[in-house]
Amino acid sequence: MANPNIVSVTSIYGGNASWNLSATLDAILLTVSADVIVKINSILCANVDTAADAQLNLLIDGVGTTVTGVTGTSLATTIYLAKTVNVPADDVLSVLDKPIYLMENDILKGGASAASDLDLFISYEVINDA
Repeated sequence: MANPNIVSVTSIYGGNASWNLSATLDAILLTVSADVIVKINSILCANVDTAADAQLNLLIDGVGTTVTGVTGTSLATTIYLAKTVNVPADDVLSVLDKPIYLMENDILKGGASAASDLDLFISYEVINDA
């Protein structure tokens, strides 16, 4: 099912994930399992290089699933949350500070303009109705 009912869930687990991003701009970071919705609460990106700026790419692949009761037309299947967004040296960027949902089979991908310059941190909840 592409749209789990979050009223009748079997579990909700909070979690965090982090990556030191590679220079592969669309590397797979996480994939949402079947019967699950992932609520992303926040995304932070820190540039750990003390001298050079770096650019962040962050995208969701698989978007386009509509929610029961909503009809969409010409829905994109890939959407960028950040596209070559500059993160200054020795600084932190708040990429997302309001919740969004990733549906089952959505894939979060990302990368940096320079390998090992950017750390990405995500706070999330896994909502399971299986």
